[in-house]
Amino acid sequence: MNIENYYVARKDIFERFQESSTATKVVFSFIMACITGLMAQIIIPLPWTPVPITAQTFAVLCSGLFLGKKYGCLSQIIYIVLGIAFVPWFGGMTGGLDVVLGSTGGYFVGFIIASYFIGYITENYAKARNFTRMFAVIGVANFALIYIPGLLGLALWFYLTQGAVLGIVDLLLMGLVPFIFGDLVKIAAVSGLSKVCLPKE
Repeated sequence: MNIENYYVARKDIFERFQESSTATKVVFSFIMACITGLMAQIIIPLPWTPVPITAQTFAVLCSGLFLGKKYGCLSQIIYIVLGIAFVPWFGGMTGGLDVVLGSTGGYFVGFIIASYFIGYITENYAKARNFTRMFAVIGVANFALIYIPGLLGLALWFYLTQGAVLGIVDLLLMGLVPFIFGDLVKIAAVSGLSKVCLPKE
């Protein structure tokens, strides 16, 4: 396949998904929810924080990139709702409402917001689909839209369970700093997928 055929095929696949039926898009949302659940099982516990390192944010960032704002967001809602209801696919093969109301609950909220944001940019700004611009977009989604509600949720959980207020430094050491390097790798990988897989017009 020469480069021109590659560009045509890439655009054709993108447009076919955009024009596909609602049922098809919902199925893809469910598949992405399953991928998020699988990635959540790649987990590295940390002794000083209840928040583990997981690979699920890679799937979250991809959901908005490939499914757009509405169905990327839907995929994360499906992931959370089914995880609360009966599918033990949160980190470490856990599930239930207590997980969402626990130390990582704010991050789940951030997953929905971040997926929607990335999907919105991807759908509406074709020129943002290159590596550099998408790296910036996904960086904002990851470090602001996931971590702000995540850290707020962690602080609230700590206060309710320990009866103490976490200082800013301790909160960042528990909920942000250990994850920065891995997140930068994920952001670069998803940005690379955007450059390779998405049309630029």
